[in-house]
Amino acid sequence: MVGAVDWAEAARLAVLAERAGCSGLVFTETGQTPWMSMAAAATAAPSLSLSTGVAVAFPVSPTVMASLAWELAGNTGGRFRLGLGSQVRAHVERRYGAEFDPPGPRLRDYVLAVKDVLAAFAGERRLDHQGPYWSLTLLPDMWRPRRHEFGDIKVDISAVGPWMTRMAGEVADGVQVHPLHSRRYLKERLVPAVAEGAARAGRPVEDVDLLVPVFIAPGDTPEERAALVERTRMQIAFYGSTKNYAFQFDDLGWEGTSARLNDRLKAGDLAGMAAEITDEMLDEFAVVALWDEVADRLVERYAGLAATVTSYLTFEDLAAHPDHLGRWAEIARAVRAAGGTA
Repeated sequence: MVGAVDWAEAARLAVLAERAGCSGLVFTETGQTPWMSMAAAATAAPSLSLSTGVAVAFPVSPTVMASLAWELAGNTGGRFRLGLGSQVRAHVERRYGAEFDPPGPRLRDYVLAVKDVLAAFAGERRLDHQGPYWSLTLLPDMWRPRRHEFGDIKVDISAVGPWMTRMAGEVADGVQVHPLHSRRYLKERLVPAVAEGAARAGRPVEDVDLLVPVFIAPGDTPEERAALVERTRMQIAFYGSTKNYAFQFDDLGWEGTSARLNDRLKAGDLAGMAAEITDEMLDEFAVVALWDEVADRLVERYAGLAATVTSYLTFEDLAAHPDHLGRWAEIARAVRAAGGTA
């Protein structure tokens, strides 16, 4: 997973990932859009697959979003998939100046609009999307992008709750799973909801990929693991302070954790937030293990569930410990050899 970096750094990280035997990079969108960095990465390491995890949908026209996806797919030989998310109301309305409500139905229409534009780009049908939030009917030949053979572009969405995960099963090609997740959540909440949506659309649930970011904190001693463990503890606490994610703790018997995290966040008590995340919680929400055990733990946890697993913290670790590249490479290759992608 790659955050906000300049183009040269994006290219350097891509080369490292390719050398390590990873299958690809997932680019987030926070204070910087992902598109230019992805182009730099694709040029530097042409064998890698790339995806957005996730691009913020509503501030961007579906036609523009489809155009970006089309261009990236064409220039990477089809090694691109588009991950979309709604973001939250405050950012969409007050940072981007875009419309937000209702986020679920609006994102559904957005995904279908992007797919209709991509189909029109590919010449499969004329552009005629008539949805509740977007109406797109004009695509003159002189404005149609150049054709290429990689038009079957996967469109994924970030989804956590039941409505959004059902919708993903109905209209998306994949679910960008939230980093704060347990195996119990995947098996008892997410997969059944995706299956329900897929059944509603008359397609098998296997048509919907689960793309799973994972907190991985490896090390052969507690001291070696300490920095990544604390970083993981803090990130889990930050995500867990969101009240809509309280069920992640409640389902596992830790009722009230999210409320306590939110209280500490409001008080500016970051150390207190991290202290709320116990070692038992780490075992549920992260993979903390010896270097040689990490790949087996990933395969055990996600085999039969995830289409891909993405390491959330690898590049942070490499920034502090460049000599760890070989160890991360062993993990990536072992997971891929077991039948998955890393």
